[in-house]
Amino acid sequence: MGFALAHRLFLCGFTVVMGSRCPDKRNDTQLEIVSIVECIRRSPIIFVAIHPEHYIDSLVSHFDHEPSLFDGKILIDISNQTCEESHLNDSSNAERLQTAISNAFVVKAFNTISSFAMQSTTTGESCKVFVASDHSIMKNKVITLAREMNFDSFNAGSIRVARHLERNTKSLFPQWQIPIVITLVIISIWLTYTLCMSFISTRTTSWNQLFLHVANETLCSSAITMLAIVYMSSNLACIFQLVNGTRERRFPMWLDRWLLSRKQLGILTFALALSHSIMTLILITPAYYSSWFHPVEVMVSTVHNQTRIVVVASLMTAKGELASLLGILTQLCMSILAITSIPAIGNLLNWREWRFVQSKLGTMTLLLAIGHVVAMVMPYWIRNFRNLHLNKF
Repeated sequence: MGFALAHRLFLCGFTVVMGSRCPDKRNDTQLEIVSIVECIRRSPIIFVAIHPEHYIDSLVSHFDHEPSLFDGKILIDISNQTCEESHLNDSSNAERLQTAISNAFVVKAFNTISSFAMQSTTTGESCKVFVASDHSIMKNKVITLAREMNFDSFNAGSIRVARHLERNTKSLFPQWQIPIVITLVIISIWLTYTLCMSFISTRTTSWNQLFLHVANETLCSSAITMLAIVYMSSNLACIFQLVNGTRERRFPMWLDRWLLSRKQLGILTFALALSHSIMTLILITPAYYSSWFHPVEVMVSTVHNQTRIVVVASLMTAKGELASLLGILTQLCMSILAITSIPAIGNLLNWREWRFVQSKLGTMTLLLAIGHVVAMVMPYWIRNFRNLHLNKF
């Protein structure tokens, strides 16, 4: 990380001096490499690109020997926690460094940038730098420095925020864990129901159809259930506000997490719906969806003692075309919702446009999905109602 940082600073026009415990062994670079003490003396801004366990022998030992060495120096700590189990109550590396070297100005920054993104100018990774420090003037200098390095820098607050910055680099998709669990539970429920209906109740499905046909039925039910869950939370929030008589009262914890997970739930819903659409395109034949097509007509012509068989291709019924149309419209609307959830696209919309897409168009998507399901099952409902009505008499 140190060489990547030095390379980035060099490309941006800064004078770079690297400090090393063994400068004589570092001859494989064009940058100037000196001892750590000389580097500290020559540099007003020092990037601490070492592991926290080396703070004592690389920095603190020199401070104990010469306390005035760090007077007025800005120490930018770019390290992260090496312990897998770290708590918010534990001090961060930057806080411990500030305590050990009290006369320096410690600033936490650049710890969320990878070495690849630091060295490359064409990477698509996030280039946001969060700067945290108790010294506002020095913090503003680091923010300006990060912007001169072509990074988007932000004021993250005091040095205490470094605990969150170091902790977030160790987390694995924290905002996706609950939505993924909810999605897997819904898929498991519908898969169990589909297997029971296909192989136990009716016994009309072969085990050869398990991988696409049965999976497709599971995905379609799971997708519309997930879509309803995405927009159900906002309605529940409105009900809570009406019951409480105010908008200022905080929602329950479970509803608050539900509301915060709507984006992730919506993206997972789009993935399920897209998989369902692809599988349906593969399976859309009279053999799988017989009610979507008219019966095949076969005409046998015997002219001049010759047998001629003419097969007339079957066309889709009104039910099949209506269900397909509503499914296509649902997928198109859901694609627009997924595209606008991308930060680069969503930032181009103003508040009214974003709210229209996510609220109005989202509700329209849910209604189209319901219409798609109704168009498919309405003939069965009518037939079952007639049979039930005839059985009574």
